[in-house]
This record gives sequence, C-alpha cells and structure tokens, in this order.
Amino acid sequence: MKSYKLAIVGATGVVGRTALKVLEEKNLPISEYVLFASKRSCGTKLHFMGKNYEVRELTETSFDEGFDFAIFSAGGDTAKKFAPIAASKGCIVVDNSSAFRMEKDVPLVVPEVNPEEIKNHRGIIANPNCSTIQAVVALKPLDTKYHIKRIVYSTYQAVSGAGSKGIYDLENGIHNFESKQECTKNNEQNYELQKFPYPIFNNCLPHIDIFLENGYTKEEEKMINETRKILKRPDLKITATTVRVPVFNSHSESINVEFEKDFDLEELVLTLKNAPNVIVQDDVKNNIYPLATNATGHDEVFVGRIRRDKSVKSGVNLWIVADNIRKGAASNAIQIVEKLIDFDNN
Repeated sequence: MKSYKLAIVGATGVVGRTALKVLEEKNLPISEYVLFASKRSCGTKLHFMGKNYEVRELTETSFDEGFDFAIFSAGGDTAKKFAPIAASKGCIVVDNSSAFRMEKDVPLVVPEVNPEEIKNHRGIIANPNCSTIQAVVALKPLDTKYHIKRIVYSTYQAVSGAGSKGIYDLENGIHNFESKQECTKNNEQNYELQKFPYPIFNNCLPHIDIFLENGYTKEEEKMINETRKILKRPDLKITATTVRVPVFNSHSESINVEFEKDFDLEELVLTLKNAPNVIVQDDVKNNIYPLATNATGHDEVFVGRIRRDKSVKSGVNLWIVADNIRKGAASNAIQIVEKLIDFDNN
C-alpha cells in the first residue's frame, strides 16, 4: 500500500487537537504530517506521533509542496479562501466548516450513511454539522426500512461545540459560582463572556449560531438542510430546536420520528443494533440510557429511550448521544480520509 501526506489545518484548535489524538489511535498509511494554523498560533509546538511538531502558518503557498489530503478545522472564512487553493494543487480537502456543505457539487459525507458520495468529490468533501452527524447515523437505517415521513429535532448541545471560548465561558461560570461571586440581580458577572450572550452556567440557551429572519437559528437550519441532503430526501419534513446546555462535551438529542410504514418496536430496535457504529443502551428498568459522560471519548453513536409515539400512527422517540468533537467532527473527517485511501487502493 502506498503512503500519503496529510495536512491538518487548524491544528491548535479543539477539533484539530482531537484529530491529532484520533490519528495517533489509527494505523493509517501516512508517512508525513504537516500542521498548520493562523499566524497567531504559528510556532506552537505540539507533541504528536512520538515527536514534537512545529505548527506552520497557513499561507497561499502552503500547499505548493504537495499533499494528498488535508483536514480543515479552521472555520468557514479560512476554508473558503484556502480549500480551493489546496484542491487546485491536487490535494483532497475534508472540511469541517459549513462553508461548502450545501454546495451542489460538494459531497456531504457521513461514512456510515453515504460513503458512495466520496467518489463524487471535485477536490473538496464537506464534513456535516456535529449535531447532524450523530442523528443521521441512527436515522439512515430506519429511513431505509420504514421511510421517514417527518423528524422533530430537539438538541442539548455541549459547550465544546462552540470551541475553546465556549468552554471558557462554562469554566468561568462554575468558578464564579464556587467563589460565591455569581451573577447579581442585574444579571452581571465578574468575568467577561467570550462566546455566549448570557452565562451558560446554570442556563440553557435556545440560541446556537445566529437567528434568521424566519425565527430559526442557523444551527437549526443546518440540521434540517444537511439531513435532507445526506439522506437524499430534499422534501423531507423536518423541524428543529437547538439548545446549548452547561455540559462540557458530547451532544444529546431527543428525536421524534414519524414513518410512512408501520413498524414492530422490537424489530426497529434490532435494526438499530445492527447499524454500523450504533450502540443501543436501552434498559430503563435498570436506568440504562445514553449519557454525555459515557459517550465522551468514543466514536460510536449511542441510542436509547426507544419508545412508540402514541400520538401518531407510526412514530418513535429516540434519545441519541455522541461525542461532538470526535464523531461530530474529527473522527468523521478521518473516517472519510480512510475511505479515500481504501478507494485509492482498490
């Protein structure tokens, strides 16, 4: 098997550092890694694969030396500027931002769901939104078997999904509370919020990304539109409410699904158990169901609280939890690279 050269763009961020950790766990045929970040992080030393790597500044000439693959985890503006440059040099880019997800000629890929789309790339492959990824891993086998009619998403998303600034806001909110210097009656705190409009500690914020004119947030629209694209169901009825909660890592989702076909509940559970990278944890008599703390550090999608929705003819309720930084970003991107390597060698 041939060996490959891989670039990690945004290596010093939360997702970038997790990608390095996941790569250390894999045995990919990659002979050379190069780490890139912004000018501000240039020169940072990161210990990876048993040695120290110095992070380089990402520039317009960074890809002139030739790369097979690049994983971008540096935000939409960076992706829009540099991903096309990388692709023009023969590098296949897997981008974690929302920059290219809804472009018609860019595959939006979850390897357990639509790996065949990888072959349709034109140099750029989009990684879906973290909350979308874990949902469709569980929903795809159910859609295949029972044909989904409608989806209602309600998410409980961890602060790590908002990056290091989101983590900072929760950490400082906890410290503020523990120091007994919490918010006053005027809703003031003795630390400056870096990410959220209100303190996330002791709060649930129904506000992820910006609000749109239709009253939805951009995050909610992402889930709706990305699910339709990945499942190849452009007219699928979907609604969503996405909420940021004071949890450090791993997103939880309550998903209500209505099917065109009727189903046997035991058969539906078995379908989920047989789905790739899905782990069913559903024993309510013993208080067993998916938890954020248990999902953290894993690449699987955990499903529980599986029960009929008796308010409709053929509906089910699901509780779905996954590590949003691993499966929701870094690991999914690396799985795509793995598939690219497999296709190149077969």
